[in-house]
Amino acid sequence: MAGPQCCSNPPTLDPSCGAGHVEKLGGFKSYVTGSPNSKFAILLASDIFGYEAPNLRKLADNVAGAGFFVVVPDFHRGDYYVTEDCGGHRPIGVWLQDHGTDKGFEDAKLVIEDLKSKGVKAIGAAGFCWGAKVVVGLSKFKLIQAGVLLHPSFVTLDDIKEVKVPIAILGAEIDQLSPPELVKQFQEILSSKSEIKCLVKIFPKVVHGWTMRYDDQDEAACKPAEEAHQNMLEWLVEHVK
Repeated sequence: MAGPQCCSNPPTLDPSCGAGHVEKLGGFKSYVTGSPNSKFAILLASDIFGYEAPNLRKLADNVAGAGFFVVVPDFHRGDYYVTEDCGGHRPIGVWLQDHGTDKGFEDAKLVIEDLKSKGVKAIGAAGFCWGAKVVVGLSKFKLIQAGVLLHPSFVTLDDIKEVKVPIAILGAEIDQLSPPELVKQFQEILSSKSEIKCLVKIFPKVVHGWTMRYDDQDEAACKPAEEAHQNMLEWLVEHVK
């Protein structure tokens, strides 16, 4: 079950942020950025706070700069999690009943089908917290060419055993949802599968959510987030392009 770390430091959402625009893909409003003529696409699956988070869209724009068409779907259909401090009235457990990662996985398949229908030849995906569970599902069925899980939530050992594409897992030293002990078990499983390329890294002194929910005016917070973003991008360039 999601805990306090999953809900901490919520972003200030901005539907107009980013260099891209919003259009429908697979039936979902999606933030898209980069050349629509690119044959290489990246799907970014958000955390519980949704696709209007400025740091998420900024990252999408950066990934697009590497020659990808980047898609950030609104898998929550506008119903993002709102913390009690921000006026929300649903506990996270109740919100998750309405927004299960299994539904997110099925929704992601529709977006991927739409991308392929538009001529995209190769697709990678990265997921943050809630979105990481969606991405690991895609990786189990070879629906993507490569995946990246950033401070994943709900990902199990059985999930990792079924991964069939190159996968990177970027974890936090301080993480109640995927503690370092669990991430190390992920690594042991992947290392035993010689046919699957993997990267597993635990970032010191950071907490769950550090790649998304950081203050972009705080240099100490930006540095590890940007390092993780670069690791993610390098992995996707290597295994998708």
